[in-house]
Amino acid sequence: MKPNRGKTCAGERDYVYMLSAGNQHFVLTVPLKFPVQENISHLHGRLMLLHNLPCFVENDLKQSLNKFIEDETIKGYDREAEMALEAVKSGEVDINQLAETWAKAYKETTLEYAKPEENSWDEDFADVYHDLIHSPASETLLNLEHNYFVSISELISERDVELKKLQERQGAEMDKVMQELGKSLTDQDVNSLAARHFESQQDLENKWTNELKQSTAIQKQEYQEWVIKLHHDLKNPNNSSISDEIKVQPSQLRDSVEGNGRIYEEQSLLEESFTIHLGAQLKTMHNLRLLRADMLDFCKHKRNHRNGVKLHRLQTAMSLYSTSLCGLVLLVDNRISSYSGIKRDFATVCQECTDFHFPGIQEQLEIVQKVVLKARAQRSNKAKRHHGNKDSGIEDKSKNIERNQSNILQGEFYITRHSNLSEIHVAFHLCVDDNVRSGNITARDPAIMGLRNILKVCCTHDITTISIPLLLVHDMSEHSYGEAGSSWFRQIYCLVGWRNFSNCTILGTTDNF
Repeated sequence: MKPNRGKTCAGERDYVYMLSAGNQHFVLTVPLKFPVQENISHLHGRLMLLHNLPCFVENDLKQSLNKFIEDETIKGYDREAEMALEAVKSGEVDINQLAETWAKAYKETTLEYAKPEENSWDEDFADVYHDLIHSPASETLLNLEHNYFVSISELISERDVELKKLQERQGAEMDKVMQELGKSLTDQDVNSLAARHFESQQDLENKWTNELKQSTAIQKQEYQEWVIKLHHDLKNPNNSSISDEIKVQPSQLRDSVEGNGRIYEEQSLLEESFTIHLGAQLKTMHNLRLLRADMLDFCKHKRNHRNGVKLHRLQTAMSLYSTSLCGLVLLVDNRISSYSGIKRDFATVCQECTDFHFPGIQEQLEIVQKVVLKARAQRSNKAKRHHGNKDSGIEDKSKNIERNQSNILQGEFYITRHSNLSEIHVAFHLCVDDNVRSGNITARDPAIMGLRNILKVCCTHDITTISIPLLLVHDMSEHSYGEAGSSWFRQIYCLVGWRNFSNCTILGTTDNF
């Protein structure tokens, strides 16, 4: 029926308007295409102007034109309806399929027939977790999460030890073969041994990857089921099966506080805090903290005091589903992966603890890759339609983009969400190059523009605290200071003042600060 609709509704029909002035009679004939897409008032105005019609016929012409268009449109729909009925009567259209289509349309467009919206499992679990983490059960939750973290960390340590032993054994075998090269062995023997070593290493890595994936999946399922059950028990005050573990023991809390205090005394950090007021008439206050630390220190868990209350995680857990989120900016290359540099280190930290609320880091990166490919294809098609084949420079640029559709451009960033990191909830992966190390950083630099867009996202999505690498580099050097440093600080102050932003931590690396 859909193909017939265009044939019955579309078409050209003549609109005839008759005007009498004294003994003279005038006839205006205008062809109109149906269905009429343009504004009727605009069409009426053009008719008055093009045919020099007198002003006293303006209202009458408008009423006549409206009536003609309305009548012809209804006639077209009537003809279409008659053809549809004839198709049903003759058996050309399956009446059962037609009934299902109508029922689906009613459910999707009419509130009365639509199914009531139901919360997803993730939304229900988020509400339950938010209630429990703000209750006396918070200690139990954190202890359970920490026990899971220690379990996964031990599994990762076993994997690293086994991989190291394999590499040492393979290295010894290769040394022996290289000593016999040219005597009793040839290059082909060396290549064959290297291939076997690579295959053995890949098999071992795949074995541990599958084991870690299975362990994290089991932990996530057990944790979520336990959280739901505990919340249900707490809602029923007459239930005697509530464990005494949810009651905070003062002795345990005190020991944990003292223990954590000793840890932070041993690992004291160099930092300085500033409160600045920006604005001419309406001043806004911002908190800046200059800190010497590694970026990943905000992500790593502490393995000490396994059974104590983890105070360094408590605030992060309590604000997971709140309007006071914490973010972190990581400087990465243009490849969306976790195979090298700080991306690999960050992925390793994420994999040390099971994420009970969001997908794993690898799953999130796969989703980002699909979104980037889709966005690149849409931009490429739009550019081709807009510019055509006239500009060769644009063609070269589009070809370059097509060759690297899975990569992001300088200044672009992607976001990953985490509930298993020590002090942050959101990670912004900002793509930069070596130009940020130069002293020519301007307000239009891609890195600064990307940072500006990150702050926009923070302000619109309740991220009130963000940590930024000092001078937009992870490794400080003597060339990072001077003019480059002052230029970068000017841009940061402009960005912080430009946005209603509360807390900003500026990080310098541990080695050269």
